[in-house]
Amino acid sequence: MAFDSVETPFGKAERVLGGSATYFSTAASYFADVGIVAVVGEDFPDTYIDMLNKRGVDTRGLKKVPGGKTFSWKGRYDYDLNQARTIETQLNVFSDFKPQIPEDYRDAPFIFLANIDPELQMEVLAQVRNPKLVACDTMNYWIEGKPDALKKLLKNVELLTINESEAREFAKEPGLVKAARKILECGPKTLIVKRGEYGALMFNGKSIFSAPAYPLENIFDPTGAGDSFAGGLIGYLANTNDLSDANIRRAIIFGSVMASFNVEAFSLERLSKLSFDDIKSRYREFKQLTHFTDI
Repeated sequence: MAFDSVETPFGKAERVLGGSATYFSTAASYFADVGIVAVVGEDFPDTYIDMLNKRGVDTRGLKKVPGGKTFSWKGRYDYDLNQARTIETQLNVFSDFKPQIPEDYRDAPFIFLANIDPELQMEVLAQVRNPKLVACDTMNYWIEGKPDALKKLLKNVELLTINESEAREFAKEPGLVKAARKILECGPKTLIVKRGEYGALMFNGKSIFSAPAYPLENIFDPTGAGDSFAGGLIGYLANTNDLSDANIRRAIIFGSVMASFNVEAFSLERLSKLSFDDIKSRYREFKQLTHFTDI
């Protein structure tokens, strides 16, 4: 959970609510009960916590450090909205974060390990009991800095979500199909490659599924789109309790739906104010995007 300061060609926002746990849990809350484990400083407003609670997010795993300052990130997007340029990062209380899982979270069947140090992700896994699905995210910083720890983590993960350049870098392969095969050999049963405005690809060793991105007229801020995607994806899987290939494909579309709403405004302004009818309507529009008839 974080404060974000973001500038895009279409506007800017200063010290607004952000962070992987925030975007993920808000998106997932439309489909399933969700609890978060995160850390913030004393400067973190209670109104943000109240907003999550009103969405049904369990925040008992949120630690507020007295006298501490919340993680903050400042970045800029140019017209290539797939790439953020980091201007400043202040770790603050996050630098000493050691996740402690509340006792009644430990039997959660669906676990999402957001993008942090893979050694910390392993510490989280050591505190949970017999989950049905463990999914995780990572980034090039950990791919380059802690490759051995990341490979150890992937042996314990069923589903990995990363972006296209990270997949190529991890596998050291220019071709995405070959890169996916190498990543799956490290342990995950399913790999989902996020491709921003070009959609997403799923690989599971048996089939490949390509999902489009929703064609939007207005895009204000891509920050948190990947975590919103993951929240919709895992939230839908938790709601249906079905890990079949067909259902994961549906979950990817719901993840894409949540990401498409997220980018329509800064911070969680759009994502936090949806109705489920909004979500179902856009899901049907996604379905129509790829509908065609046989010859």
